[in-house]
Order: sequence, then structure tokens, then C-alpha cells
Amino acid sequence: MNDESMVKSVCMDADDIERAVTRMAHQILEANKGAENLALVGIVTRGDLLAKMLVHKIEEIEGVKVPLGKLDISFYRDDFATHMSPEVHSTDIPFSIDGMTIVLVDDVLYTGRTIRAALDALMDIGRPAAVELAVLVDRGHRELPIRADFVGKNVPSSSSENVRLFLEEVDGISAVEILDIEPGKRAGAAALTKKEGE
Repeated sequence: MNDESMVKSVCMDADDIERAVTRMAHQILEANKGAENLALVGIVTRGDLLAKMLVHKIEEIEGVKVPLGKLDISFYRDDFATHMSPEVHSTDIPFSIDGMTIVLVDDVLYTGRTIRAALDALMDIGRPAAVELAVLVDRGHRELPIRADFVGKNVPSSSSENVRLFLEEVDGISAVEILDIEPGKRAGAAALTKKEGE
């Protein structure tokens, strides 16, 4: 947990996340009539882990391998210049996305700016037949006309809150928490809130 924030509530625990991932996997398969020509690409840093969970569940249901990639959007963000030293990760999409249905996966959908950047990055790599969006949490407050095709849970929130996904694999606990940014630190943490939950 960030020291600028206090936990306000836990809106999903590990079991809730597991159920949401299972439901989303079924919805993805139903919408695409199976897993043929389907690939998942997760947005670094939590979307890639969520994509891995979804692929595992889809493969468990369908009994076929589904291509999985991860996308770093650091240099595509419209606020890139405002971050002095952005954390840069690597994009790893070890397959051609041309002509495929790509399910772009992120943890929390907020303003839509992260997804816009991800679409730009994806189109620089290739030309998929279609791009769908899967998010574990949709918290509202869109600034761009972007809507998720598959949503684990809608979590209404205010702009003074931060919605974060924690996963056992990296955080030692699996949960979605609503964090209240301390009033004195809201201005300084505004960029953090957007960066972590767009």
C-alpha cells in the first residue's frame, strides 16, 4: 500500500477475483465463439498478470493454447513528459497480431487514457482484426469515449480515491482495495492516482 493513501474499503477479495476471472473467461469465449484466432495482451504492470490468469482459465475451459503477450505503454502515455523518470518495462508479444482478435487486458479502467495509449502501442505492432477490452474493475470517471467489453466488477469511486488491484504473485495478497488519498496529499498524488488507475 502507498504511504500517501489509507485503505477505505476492500471491494474484492481473492475469492471474488477468482470468480470474476472465471466469469470473464466464459464471457470472452462466448462472445468470440471459442478461442480460435484469439489472443490476450495484458497492459503492464497489473493487466499482464490478470491476462495470464484469464488465459489459464480459458485454456482450462477450452483445452487449447491461447497466445499471451504483455504491452508496455510507458512511451505512449500522453503524460509521459510530466514524469521525470517513468518506470519502463518491456513489451513481449511473441506472435503476430495481424488478423487476430486481441483482448486487451487491464486491471482498473478509469479515465480511459491508459487504454488509448495501449491502442496506439498495439497498432504500431500490427493490425488485428478486432480489439476487445477486458478489465477487472471499472471505476467510472471516463475522460475518453472508451468502454470495456468484459468487466469483472463496476466500482463507483470518487476522484479523491485510488482503486488498486493487489495480487498474491507480487503483493502477497489478492484484493481490490479503495484507497482514500489523504486530503493534504491529494494534489501531489493526483498523478499517481491517474497513472495507477487509468
